[in-house]
Amino acid sequence: MLPLLLAALALQAAPAPAPAPASSGDAPARKAETLRRYDGGATQGAAVGPGDIYSVSNSRLVRFDKKTGEKRAEWTGDKARFPHINACAVIDKDLVCASSNFPATPQVSTIEMFDPASLAHRRSVSLGLGTGSATWVDRHDGFWWVMFANYDGKGGEPPRDHRHTTLVKFDDQWRRLEAWGLPASVLERIAPMSISGGGWGPDGKLYLSGHDRPELYVMQLPMGGGVLDHLDTVGMEAEGQSIDWDESQPGVLYGITRQTREILAMRVPVGR
Repeated sequence: MLPLLLAALALQAAPAPAPAPASSGDAPARKAETLRRYDGGATQGAAVGPGDIYSVSNSRLVRFDKKTGEKRAEWTGDKARFPHINACAVIDKDLVCASSNFPATPQVSTIEMFDPASLAHRRSVSLGLGTGSATWVDRHDGFWWVMFANYDGKGGEPPRDHRHTTLVKFDDQWRRLEAWGLPASVLERIAPMSISGGGWGPDGKLYLSGHDRPELYVMQLPMGGGVLDHLDTVGMEAEGQSIDWDESQPGVLYGITRQTREILAMRVPVGR
């Protein structure tokens, strides 16, 4: 009798296990609310500034007035030089974009910087070969953060596949400082593709979007090891692709729907 009593007390004293992230077959319990749609003609993603939104489409960028949706500026680059601008963000006084030669291989990645008003191309940072295809860039805690996508098929570079998708932290001289992989709970949801969008949210968490699924992956840096922690999955209308947080409206995220090429303003439940 005494051993049974001691076992019962031990079970009561043990902390409850943390909930496991949703598996690939589970629908997200929380969802973002779509607030507004813009006719942006976007194919890769959207970016947002204090008074503007931006349509991102490979070698074409378009700036629209955030209030009226009126077109303000457009840039079209040489497709041989800018074959795949994937995601952009307004950082300091630049529109900063992650670019690669996708679907060509070997994978080559660059960071391209534009004037956020005129969209004139200002400068380029070459990140070279060997990690993957840069899909998004952000500035956080005084460092640059870039996600490098890897794929199982088109645009992939064997022996790497989607499991080699990597988040890299750079200093101001674009020197690689640290890097992290993705956990199985995210990898199984994005296979055979990769991460297309991402950025640090107003709650200090990292939000990632895949290539096809209408959902966001809420992540954080691990306390140990080299794999990001997957905290939650949030549904949204945008079917993956690149995203950008509106810093003037905390909790509002911009993305696109490829069905109509519209830019979507969405309110995301953050701070959990």
